[in-house]
Formats: sequence, structure tokens, C-alpha cells
Amino acid sequence: MRTRITHPQGTTTAAGTATTATAALAAGCAGLLLVLTGCHSSSAANPPAASATATAASATGAKNGDTPPVPRVPVPRGDGSRVPYDFNGDGRRDLVIDSPVKAPGERHGDEAGTGIVYGTEDAPLDPGARQLLSARENAAKSGNTLPAAFEAEAACDLDRDGFTDLVVSTDPPYNGVGAPPVPLQILFGSPQGLTGKAVTVRIPGQARSGNAWPEHPVCGDFDGDGSTDLAITAGDDRLSFLRGPFTRAGGPAGAALLPDGGPYLYAPELKADTDGDGYDDLVATARPRTPGKAAEGTLLLGSADGPVAPGGPYTFPAAALPEASLRTKGTTRTTLLARGDFDGDTKADTVVRTYGSEGEDLIALYAAGNEDAPTLTFSTTLVLPERPSERPPSARELP
Repeated sequence: MRTRITHPQGTTTAAGTATTATAALAAGCAGLLLVLTGCHSSSAANPPAASATATAASATGAKNGDTPPVPRVPVPRGDGSRVPYDFNGDGRRDLVIDSPVKAPGERHGDEAGTGIVYGTEDAPLDPGARQLLSARENAAKSGNTLPAAFEAEAACDLDRDGFTDLVVSTDPPYNGVGAPPVPLQILFGSPQGLTGKAVTVRIPGQARSGNAWPEHPVCGDFDGDGSTDLAITAGDDRLSFLRGPFTRAGGPAGAALLPDGGPYLYAPELKADTDGDGYDDLVATARPRTPGKAAEGTLLLGSADGPVAPGGPYTFPAAALPEASLRTKGTTRTTLLARGDFDGDTKADTVVRTYGSEGEDLIALYAAGNEDAPTLTFSTTLVLPERPSERPPSARELP
């Protein structure tokens, strides 16, 4: 079994104590495990108001982190866009949530999966337009075995169809002999959002090194050809460079094993092309980094051959985080979940997640320049599977 990175520890405070941001959050977009990358928009003029479902989530979730059922609304159908993290292609950014809190009675069970909350015409994020992705429903099998894990890693439009795709990490079985199977899978976006079954990322043998697990995928146009590529860790601090566009079978247009990399890979913050030469760049670090906290790494500059040119030291800047007002006993901790343009004003908004006990959390969206009061709050309990008593009976269940 591979070693997994747990949720990073964020700002820890006593319950009921407000933490005031002491500095303005850095503008731009973070590219990392759970931080959404890129800042573009197709509707900057009039940011949408909160919908009824979003208002309901805010009014109740801010009290204790346990949001009552919010009626589901259909995921808006889109025609494709260039907005980052737009899985349904409607021109509005969506939110990825790994490891939702567990329901009472299931605290020691498997993770529920990965939640998606969609942006809609009515709200920057509408908790009613949500879905839960899981290994059972969405993962590809490894041989005859369905993985248990299904964790979001990166998001980008890998097949150039105008719908953002999600790269997830799974836990395929491995007997310890030879190169392990590739644990990374792609779930493709569509007008309905993320649906159907994922496919395993195909990494040709010449792009792998030793018996290392391929991990930490990073999206970027590293070779400057207009298609999104993937950089993935390989053995001996090398990296697998997979050129886009990708096929619907998970295969890259080309692949190479590059000599320089690191055990952890990230996209640079603020902008992917750090030197403005038309090639996205990559950062390798010796240790995993915590979103929103300062960290040191080594810059690998993009080129026609991929991210191979040495770029010197790179520093991820620290950012002060607003704290979602989760009222609970004991201590809380706040982590940076996402930074990007959710309301269409071309400025980077901030999404944080504050944790209490295992069954309590609160997600808060703060508009750019207004870190004192969140635009929206809701708990990840919203994306948990519905219990039979909370949904209308199906035709098969009717007497």
C-alpha cells in the first residue's frame, strides 16, 4: 500500500475564537493538491447573487457546521469553456472537496468519496448543484479489483473538448513484484459534469523509472503547444512527462522520462508560466507543502522538451487565512481549500475549510478583497450519500 498524504494541518484556534487575517491574501491562483489553479472568467461584469439553496446553506451551516438537507438542483448543462475547474463547461468555476466528514455511525468506515459543488447562474457556488464521486460508482477496475480509494489530485482539460477533467489517485492492488500498477485515473468532464467511469492514465514503460509509484500529477502546458500535459513523479527523483492531448482511453500524445524532478511536484503559484516565455513551469520539492504556507522548492522551466531547464530556487509565499466561524467544542483548524475566480469578477476569491471534531466542518467562500465576511458557508455533510429517509422512494421501493 502506498503512503498517502493526509490533510495538511492549517491554522489552529480555540473554538469560538475569531482569527482576523493580518495581511491581504496573495492574489492569483495556487496549483497544488487541493488548491484550484488558474484565474479566468467568461462573465466578469455582474457577479451572481446567492441562490435560495446557497442562502439556506449559509444560514444554517454557520451555526454549527451541520447543514440541514438542501434540495438538489440539476447540474447546469454547458457547451464548453476555457474556465479552470469547469467540469460541466458552463463558464462557471466548480469546487472539489476531498474527504467529506463522516456521518454519525460511520466514523470508522471508508471515506465517502470526493464531492463536487458546481457554480451556477444563481450563485458562485450552489450547494444544491452537487454530486459525490466514489470508487464504487466512478473508478476503473485494476484487473478484476475495484479500488477503495478515489482522491482528487489535479484538474484540467486533458482532451481539449472544453470540459475540465479530474485526475484522481486510487489504490490498486500490488504484490510487490516489478513496477506497481499506475494508480492515477482520469474522470472526464461533460455537459452534465463529471459522470461515468474513469480510465487509468497510461504511462508508457519508457517514461517510468524503477519500481516507484507514479504520484503527484501536475497539469500544465509545459511544451507550449496549446495542449495540457501531465508531469508525474517517477523513481530516482525523475519525472514522467506525458504530452497532451490525451485520448479518452487515458493515453498521452507522447511520453518521456525527464532527468530532474523530485518526490513532490506542484504548479507555481500566481501564474504557471513564471518567466513569460510561453511554457508553463513546474516546482519540485523535497517535502509535501501545506497550502497557504511558505515553502521552498526548485523551479523546472518549461520548454519544447517539457519542464527540463533548471530555474533555480522557488519560494511559495505564505498567505493569511480567514477562518470560517465553526462553533464547536474544543479546537478548530483552518486549511486553504481553493483560490480562484468563483464570482466572475476576474479576481481571485478564497475558499477555506475549518475542521472541528471528525463530524464537523465548515467551508467558507470569501470574495476577493472581503475576507471579513464569507459569501457562502456550508458543511461537507451536504455531499454525503442520502439516507433512504431523506430521499423520495424509487418506483421499485413503492408498495
